[in-house]
Amino acid sequence: MAAVEQSGTEAVFALDREVVMGTYLRQPILFVRGEGAYLWDSNGEKYLDFLAGIAVVQAGHCHPHIANAIAKQAHTLMHISNLFHNPLQAELAQKLCRLTEMQKAFFCNSGCEANECALKIARKWGKAKRGADCFEIITFHGSFHGRTMATVTATAQPKYQAPFQPLIPGFHYTSPNDIEALRALVSSRTCAVMLEPIQGEGGIRPMQPNFLQQVRALCDATQTLLILDEIQCGTGRTGSFLGSQSMGIKGDVITLAKGIADGFPMGVCLAQGEAANTLVPGDHGSTFAGQPLACAAALATLEVIEQENLIQNARETGGWFLAALQKLQTEYPDRIAEVRGMGLMVGVELKNPEAKSLLQGFLRNHIVVNATSDTVLRFVPPLIVTQQECEKVVSTLKTLLQATA
Repeated sequence: MAAVEQSGTEAVFALDREVVMGTYLRQPILFVRGEGAYLWDSNGEKYLDFLAGIAVVQAGHCHPHIANAIAKQAHTLMHISNLFHNPLQAELAQKLCRLTEMQKAFFCNSGCEANECALKIARKWGKAKRGADCFEIITFHGSFHGRTMATVTATAQPKYQAPFQPLIPGFHYTSPNDIEALRALVSSRTCAVMLEPIQGEGGIRPMQPNFLQQVRALCDATQTLLILDEIQCGTGRTGSFLGSQSMGIKGDVITLAKGIADGFPMGVCLAQGEAANTLVPGDHGSTFAGQPLACAAALATLEVIEQENLIQNARETGGWFLAALQKLQTEYPDRIAEVRGMGLMVGVELKNPEAKSLLQGFLRNHIVVNATSDTVLRFVPPLIVTQQECEKVVSTLKTLLQATA
């Protein structure tokens, strides 16, 4: 694609400021094309993408198999009401249940919608199990579960909640990796514990496997549902299909979105046991959820993930990347506090509040990364990235640290 005139780019920026609500802090870059692990801006400049639409573009930008599946389905049938059967939806549900060891799926359009469904399942299940007072849900400090009123209430970060008080009642928060603190909160009023096996927006913070196993045991002992929010760490990113599979636990309810359809809007709430049969006609629904076009995109994405061994690549290349960044930490112990993550979900905690300035340095070097806070850099590239591309990111970070010493 030919470069767009600079005046045209500035016109887009101006129009955006005029007519689009200001809910995003946008970088002054206009991306116009993507292929694989790369993006091109309106000036024809090429960028290595280590953000992937925030852990969304698992198979890379515009993968031919996925693009062809979408185009073919768009010429066949894009949308039907969920009042009718959809063979692609049934096929996708079967495949996802096999991959996650769940029993049933509800499709939606985003991660917060998937979590909204999980919260409704938990509350209805709790009231049926123990009565009207069993509606409380426990989540963890540093979590992020979405931006609807229910999911922003579940998100235990005041910066997201403050503008929207009063929040929905019945939510309690506790510290990750502290089983006694969690145990003290669980009561006969608790219907569910909800957590991310690896907190994403909270700074790429994995829960300790031993803690997760203790949470599972506590939920079993108290007959409490365990909801696993796998929206960011699922769909192969950690080196297994689910982050929780890498950590040896299983949820009663699991939510997925982001990478499930390689950028096409889709979310899914999966459940097993009693939770799988809690919702009945009239309890929940969505106009666009699980439409043929979205299901075709998701099925094609899962095919690419399997056929191209992307989960194995996430595990092996991600392992190399994590080790290389940890080596860099030993070289700059006064600048890097911690390197953490799993697979191709990696965070670098800095000792100084310089993440956003380093982000700008990456952009000047034509690499797209993200800062979840003033002190944490997040790397969540497409699962197709190579060791050589990871090497470029590590060497660029080293150069930026040297330049700002």
